[in-house]
Amino acid sequence: MPEQQRLIKKYPNRRLYDTRTSSYITLNDVKDLVLAQEKFKVVDAKTSEDLTRSILLQIILEEEAGGAPMFTSDLLAHMIRFYGNAMQGMMGKYLENNIKAFTDMQAKLQDQARAIYGENSPVGQDLWAQFLNFQGPALQSMMGAYVDQSKKMFEQMQSQLENQTRSMFTGFQFPGYNPLEEDPSAPAGERKDPNQK
Repeated sequence: MPEQQRLIKKYPNRRLYDTRTSSYITLNDVKDLVLAQEKFKVVDAKTSEDLTRSILLQIILEEEAGGAPMFTSDLLAHMIRFYGNAMQGMMGKYLENNIKAFTDMQAKLQDQARAIYGENSPVGQDLWAQFLNFQGPALQSMMGAYVDQSKKMFEQMQSQLENQTRSMFTGFQFPGYNPLEEDPSAPAGERKDPNQK
């Protein structure tokens, strides 16, 4: 039988109570649960409102305030600009998929290291750091190429949507609009002079 999701209650005094261990825990303990990949849910003790995201964001905030932040100010500003934007949902999914792909790659490398060097070998434990030291620039270049390719695909998709929209509405007459004026591929004799009334 699968183990039930761990339930953590947050009380008005900001204390977190782990219902599995029947004890109060700290934000650091919640971070340890995340690192151990344990499934949990944080709820408000009075209202039962799900507070998991806000607790995870609080952990990220504390990590970012620490020694080596992961997000630059520019990146955070870009992320803020996506809120309320039509692309907000797509951006969240895009980031989630990319982080998952990166995590999967890291896990495969660690599994291969364990298979070759054994479970507790210092060589195996250090392999990811060594890989990033030697392959970091190549990996960054690969990620950059991936982002460029994604950008080009998005621009192509946007262009196709525009063309499809234009072709859908070509049969409709719009006052003051002549599609031949805007279509540079139209034969010169069919293009209307914009100054001509």
